[in-house]
Amino acid sequence: MGGIKRLFYDIETSPNIVFSWRTGNKLHISHDNIIQERSIICICYKWENQNRVYSITWDNGDDKNLVKEFSDIVSSADEIIAHNGDKFDYKWLNGRNLIHGLPPIPKAKTIDTLKLARKHFYFNSNTLDYLSKVLLGEGKMETTFGLWKDICLLNDQTALRKMVRYCKKDVELLQRIWEKLREYDAPATHAAVFETGNMSDRWMCPYCGSPDVSLSKTRPTPRGIVQRQMQCGECHRYYTIADSVFKNYLVAKEGVK
Repeated sequence: MGGIKRLFYDIETSPNIVFSWRTGNKLHISHDNIIQERSIICICYKWENQNRVYSITWDNGDDKNLVKEFSDIVSSADEIIAHNGDKFDYKWLNGRNLIHGLPPIPKAKTIDTLKLARKHFYFNSNTLDYLSKVLLGEGKMETTFGLWKDICLLNDQTALRKMVRYCKKDVELLQRIWEKLREYDAPATHAAVFETGNMSDRWMCPYCGSPDVSLSKTRPTPRGIVQRQMQCGECHRYYTIADSVFKNYLVAKEGVK
């Protein structure tokens, strides 16, 4: 089947342009004050086993074709990965898709590295920039709000190219951060069952799909249900299977029935 197709992506968006009588904190600005609706400036993405980072950009403020093109890309992915993607990027895509009257984006299995960071660790910050500095020794590209002004108000193509470079860098960092964080989380897709399509292969490694696995520990739960902790001989990760699944392992390895 060719393995799980994982898509890493990031979006950069424009702000709303509004009428406002004053500046300062604690302002209430009604949606009636919007004179130009926000939209997606660019989307950058890469596939897990490819080096190239691709980009799609808007057409001077019009993101309809951008959203349509990326929707087709998402439909070919088994998992899509973004930082704060569940709350921000994916909802943005759905919103712009609906506004443009396009068919719904195919539902994808999403992985959010922000959620992984919050779930398993207690960092000082869970931003992509902080995680990249702490775990990788480098952070995001430096930008200023002036970059958005030049793109949105002046249609400055030099500024747009710089934003694409900024977004591409985020995608590269995203994949490297995911590769660090995933070691502490269960896989979103069982690699072995994905490859074989056979549920009886759940005893194989869910991370890499290898059948080179062995029993590490047997642990009964408080309810007396037996669970087997297995270790993969290829990627060396640990995972737990039910005793009924372990019987399939014995049949495959030792011919025990």
